[in-house]
Amino acid sequence: MARAKLLADLADVDLVTRLAEHKEELFNLRFQFASGQLDNSARIKQVKKEIARTLTELRVRELAAADAVAIAGEDA
Repeated sequence: MARAKLLADLADVDLVTRLAEHKEELFNLRFQFASGQLDNSARIKQVKKEIARTLTELRVRELAAADAVAIAGEDA
């Protein structure tokens, strides 16, 4: 399970890759659930939370970059 501290240590490219992997896994889990082949339905909730954590970290970085640009623009 991905924790926020572990996600903070990853590069942006790694976060986007991880997000794509989790979204693909969620799609597969939903497909298995619909066809009655899913053994552990709790995994869907876990993957959703991992997606949310990853998106949150990406948003935090986006806001930090925007603040840095705004501060740099004021100094110029």
